[in-house]
Amino acid sequence: MGGASGITGGLDKIGHDLERIDILLVLVVLACAWLILALIRILLPRLANRFPVRFRNRILQAGPVLRLAVYLLAASEIVPLLVEPSSNKILAALGAAAVAVGFAFKDYLSSIIAGLVAIFERPYRPGDRIRVGEAYGDVVHLGLRAVKIVTPDDNAVVIPHSRLWDSAILNANDGNREILCVADFFLHPAHDAQAVRRKLIDAALSSPYVKLDHPIVTTVSEKPWGTHYRIKAYAIDSRDEVPCVSDMTVRGKMALARMGVRPALATAVPPSE
Repeated sequence: MGGASGITGGLDKIGHDLERIDILLVLVVLACAWLILALIRILLPRLANRFPVRFRNRILQAGPVLRLAVYLLAASEIVPLLVEPSSNKILAALGAAAVAVGFAFKDYLSSIIAGLVAIFERPYRPGDRIRVGEAYGDVVHLGLRAVKIVTPDDNAVVIPHSRLWDSAILNANDGNREILCVADFFLHPAHDAQAVRRKLIDAALSSPYVKLDHPIVTTVSEKPWGTHYRIKAYAIDSRDEVPCVSDMTVRGKMALARMGVRPALATAVPPSE
């Protein structure tokens, strides 16, 4: 009871000081913070596009750190305007705020804490291609509460950082410019496997999207319906993942057609009676 009355008394004292708060100055600080955040959101991607591609991801990755610095700077300016720097008042305000906010915004705070972890541990960064659950795409914005990705079908998906606590995060390029691309081919088993393998590697080598100083790997596995080939090559830029896979697929199909290799055809299974 003593602790509760202390907090109540502290809050009452804070309430008496409200008339001395410079509301105009608080609004000016908030407006300046909002303007700086908007400039970071608009200008940083434009700045990244003006630099060579190899610097693009590094420039974009500075966005979350800059936004966090703006939040902390704005808070450091506003809090002294709202709360007189007295230990009793600060403890009273923090105690009341922790109880109220903890119950009302438990999930929101969990996402913010996870967002701080994401900024420093960097499981994903702007420019990365990630998969969280069923969502896969480019990280275009890393906020304090959530990460925004754009899928290859141009759908925007907002994922709260709290998914870090209970979901696996798959990062396809992990801050690197290049990304591994895989093209699949399903062929009739009656063919020369060595010749097919060479042709598919040649098809990947001829693609303008493929980074030639990285190895091109082929895997072959026999299935009941035919032979499954996978060509793995690195695209020069992570944004070219879909065009690279499509280009390798088209070039591979053309090469296989010239060889006379037939694709595998799945046999329809009659419905059980």
